[in-house]
Amino acid sequence: SDFSDYVPFVTTPDEVVEAILKLAEINENDLLYDLGSGDGRIPIAAAKQFGAKAIGVEIDAELVVLAKGNALKSGVSEKVNFVQGDLFEMDFSDANVLVIYLFPDINLKLRPKILNMNPGTRIVSHRFDMGDWEPERIEKITLSDGKEHLIYLWRIPKNCN
Repeated sequence: SDFSDYVPFVTTPDEVVEAILKLAEINENDLLYDLGSGDGRIPIAAAKQFGAKAIGVEIDAELVVLAKGNALKSGVSEKVNFVQGDLFEMDFSDANVLVIYLFPDINLKLRPKILNMNPGTRIVSHRFDMGDWEPERIEKITLSDGKEHLIYLWRIPKNCN
């Protein structure tokens, strides 16, 4: 299944990347997965600033190559990996931080798989929510150009699986 037709690649502004990683309370013991990782900026920042391990999943092969180059330039290629793949086929169950910037219908399709993750896993979504699943926190970032970005945080509950 090819979702690249309707999940366009949009770069995430650096301030939003910062806010996502802060909201996720990321640290060096974490394994972060970024679904739809684009040019790799979120996994790279997680590794570079917080020492976390990170994996970016991206359907577009050219972006995977670009992201790997960016990781190399940033000196974090031993902590960060990028894979080309379909996020519905991908096993990301070992993540304890999951970052998504996808469309609402895709979030909802992924939700059963996400709810199967380990209790305590932090899920951060840029811009789109998860339907009726109440987020623990919603952060609003206003950029210098006046644009507002919403970031949502959920934690996988203990009694879920």
